[in-house]
Amino acid sequence: MFRFNRKPKKGLVGVDISSSSVKLLELSVKNGRYVVNSYASVPLAEGSVVDRNIVNAEAVTEAIEAAIQEANPASDLAVFALPTTHVIYKTIDMDRNMTDDEREIQIRLDAEQYIPFPLDEVSLDFEVLADELGRTDRVKTRLVATRTENVDTRNEVLIYAGLTPKVADVENLALERAYETFSDMLPISAKTVVVIDIGESMMTITVLNNGETVYTKEQMFGGKQLTLDIQSHYGLSYPDAEQAKRNNTLAEDYYFAVLEPFMATIAQQVRRSLQLFFSTSQYTEIDHVLLAGGSANLKGLAKYLQDDLNYRVTTANPFLQMSFSPQVNLQKIKEDAPALMVACGVALRSFS
Repeated sequence: MFRFNRKPKKGLVGVDISSSSVKLLELSVKNGRYVVNSYASVPLAEGSVVDRNIVNAEAVTEAIEAAIQEANPASDLAVFALPTTHVIYKTIDMDRNMTDDEREIQIRLDAEQYIPFPLDEVSLDFEVLADELGRTDRVKTRLVATRTENVDTRNEVLIYAGLTPKVADVENLALERAYETFSDMLPISAKTVVVIDIGESMMTITVLNNGETVYTKEQMFGGKQLTLDIQSHYGLSYPDAEQAKRNNTLAEDYYFAVLEPFMATIAQQVRRSLQLFFSTSQYTEIDHVLLAGGSANLKGLAKYLQDDLNYRVTTANPFLQMSFSPQVNLQKIKEDAPALMVACGVALRSFS
């Protein structure tokens, strides 16, 4: 079974492998406050990770090695996150008095009715959930399963890079954990929150209610599309378009000709996702919107979405109440903070 809810014996380095970069983050606790001990983000060659799958293991390994060299973490034990879409969740009723070993045996005996894959191709784990019904004899148990190849490919690149993988997490659970570190700084009325994570090639819309995921939808759309629009409009090469986007050195017509249409597409896709969420759930309203991912800091995006969606929109920063070790580049981590929700969430596994 892959370790989903087992507390490690020593600190873990959180590793987030996305389609555009490898992010490494190590946390500790001092005087009751989280401390960022080490951090690095290294870009990946295009095509190294496609549709959440590692297709160029060598390039990913080299990026992890570079991140280790830059961050110089104290631990070599690692935790990584599996894409939410690669994982199956089932909540089942079980006898409260079972031991973990008995529960595991029972889950494996019954697994075929929950998992649509041959069991010899699957890694699984479970955790006992708090029972809101207050029953004394039964508990809700969450089963989490994924194809073993999804775990193995990530294990391999970490091992080749010099790390020892100890825990496999799940992206949406990591997101919940990171959200918890700063949720008390949102307006007190913000119970149902939408997180819009805009990555390079994918936008993930997650709805959290009281900190727990109740809806997730992925869209094949991200910051890469804006770079392609810049390339097309200004006749630039792709690298030059990406550089101009990052440095904000484009012509005066950039906002209206390129950026505003891009933001309008984001707003349109969010509206459609929320309509689907409302139509298929008990929810009819949300309270707040958080922007995350590599494109979250686009100038004017938060205000545009706030005006268009008519919800309060702010940018996610899981480090708002953390301190930093002297070796951490404060300017870099501040800029990258919205893209570090998953990395932060998996690093927090050291304490849960």
